[in-house]
Amino acid sequence: MEVVASAPGKVLMTGGYLILEKPNSGLVLSTNARFYAMVKPFHEELKPESWAWAWMDVKLTSPQLSRETTYKMSSKNLALQCVSPSDSRNPFVEQALQYAVAAAHARLDKDGKDVLEKLLLRGLHITVLGANDFYSYRTQLEAHGLPLTPEALAELPTFTAITFNAADAGANCKPEVAKTGLGSSAAMTTAVVTALLHYLGVIDLSVSDRISEDLDLVHIIAQTAHCIAQGKVGSGFDVSSAVYGSQRYVRFSPNVISSAQVAVNGLDLQEVIIDVLNGKWDHERTGFSLPPLLSLLLGEPGTGGSSTPSMVGAVKKWQKSDPVKSLYVWSALAKANSALEKQLNRLSKLAEEQWEAYKSVINSCSMCKAEKWMEQAVGPSEQAVIEALLGARDAMLEIRCNMHQMGEAAGVPIEPESQTKLLNATMDMDGVLLAGVPGAGGFDAIFAITLGDSSNKVTKAWSSLNVLALLVREDPRGVCLEDGDPRLYEVMSTMSSTHIC
Repeated sequence: MEVVASAPGKVLMTGGYLILEKPNSGLVLSTNARFYAMVKPFHEELKPESWAWAWMDVKLTSPQLSRETTYKMSSKNLALQCVSPSDSRNPFVEQALQYAVAAAHARLDKDGKDVLEKLLLRGLHITVLGANDFYSYRTQLEAHGLPLTPEALAELPTFTAITFNAADAGANCKPEVAKTGLGSSAAMTTAVVTALLHYLGVIDLSVSDRISEDLDLVHIIAQTAHCIAQGKVGSGFDVSSAVYGSQRYVRFSPNVISSAQVAVNGLDLQEVIIDVLNGKWDHERTGFSLPPLLSLLLGEPGTGGSSTPSMVGAVKKWQKSDPVKSLYVWSALAKANSALEKQLNRLSKLAEEQWEAYKSVINSCSMCKAEKWMEQAVGPSEQAVIEALLGARDAMLEIRCNMHQMGEAAGVPIEPESQTKLLNATMDMDGVLLAGVPGAGGFDAIFAITLGDSSNKVTKAWSSLNVLALLVREDPRGVCLEDGDPRLYEVMSTMSSTHIC
């Protein structure tokens, strides 16, 4: 038996920095970039002598890294011992494994635990695969003289291998492929937790009347494992969107996983899991997705990466050193975030109530600059849609202004000058509703929300500005089960598209 689960990457459209503190909210879009986890037995059959084993076998395979890592897991306290070179370890998968197995012991009844014991004695083989969209292949395209276009990215093999710098060969070698900031660790952790919990009989996402309860369990385990693996308690929006999909998110109180943080120092995990499962998870989640006929675009400028933790640290230091000004900027930013959310929700409602007028406006505005949009109104219904569009643009400009102020005051490049020029140029293109830097900002990426069919024109314009438009789009789905190994999809797709004469 093999279980395959996948979870999406994310783009934080609003809420950068503010989302770290309650009760501030953020709008996070889940994407079509998905991380996959496959779980199957390590041993094909249960061996008679296995009942005497105190340790079970676990293997983690990462095909894109050409790595296999083997572990021994204690049947008594779920401790993991890595028997492979230490540089091949994956702390996110390790924590997902330990907390998922602990949750299985805590949640299953006697019959379920009997089945669980047999499954664990056969060991576990976990395979993880990330869609190409999680990684930057810009350098590879340039090295091969290929154009910086989505079409060139689409020609790459599915689940392209992640190579390593020859100069760094050895124990400390680092991947030469950078990440695109879609939250690969959160998506991977969520996919692994889901696949394990389903394989071990704790959840069943194929049963519709228990999906909500099962997803809540996945969320708790994935949040806890992810926080422990990264060594800090973040806001959790990346894990939440990986579990539930696009949403409006308000963080949980950090102390809900305080017992798990203590467990790092040796407390029995099977005791800790009870506290985690019974804790007061007070996060807030409201369904959200882009209004109809609006599309998400993500672009990679190629101007170098940014360190989110160091930027967050600098902003927090500024808050402490200048509480009056920081509170003013903080409040103005929160107000602008709320205004954008309001206008986007208004657009969704107008689309629902006045579809023909809404569709007409989106199509006509997609072919001209924002300064010409009001000319497209032929009646009050169309005018209402255009006013909401322009209101969203104004709110985004206010968000960018406050983020820029925050960056200057804290001494970090939240919206650096190069990004400002690029974003202004993008917002001046036909059919572009808004553009900004996602999440904590910096040099990593930019995003745009486009109207109707204007996306192709924007990607071509970006290419002329040396910006690589990624293949990422919004997909509001969260974690789900898959029919099988995703590597087989490409083979079957290729076969089905081959014409035999």
